[in-house]
Amino acid sequence: MKQQNYEIKKQLDATGLTCPEPVMLLHKTMREVAVGECVEVLATDPSTQRDIPKFCQFLNHELLWESKVDAQYIFHLRKGK
Repeated sequence: MKQQNYEIKKQLDATGLTCPEPVMLLHKTMREVAVGECVEVLATDPSTQRDIPKFCQFLNHELLWESKVDAQYIFHLRKGK
């Protein structure tokens, strides 16, 4: 795993959920954290590889890191303004 220079403030476990649920829950989670705070998303739906980067781009959040470990996708995001 990549060396992090940020702290995860909240984790969203969306494993087992399918589109559009992971992104809907992520939208709710991002409203719960302060600007600049980081969120980790765990998901198993392959569509999150496309949907989460687009979510970040559309809402001006920063996608810090993404990875796939076995059947799980992991994303680290920083809340934008």
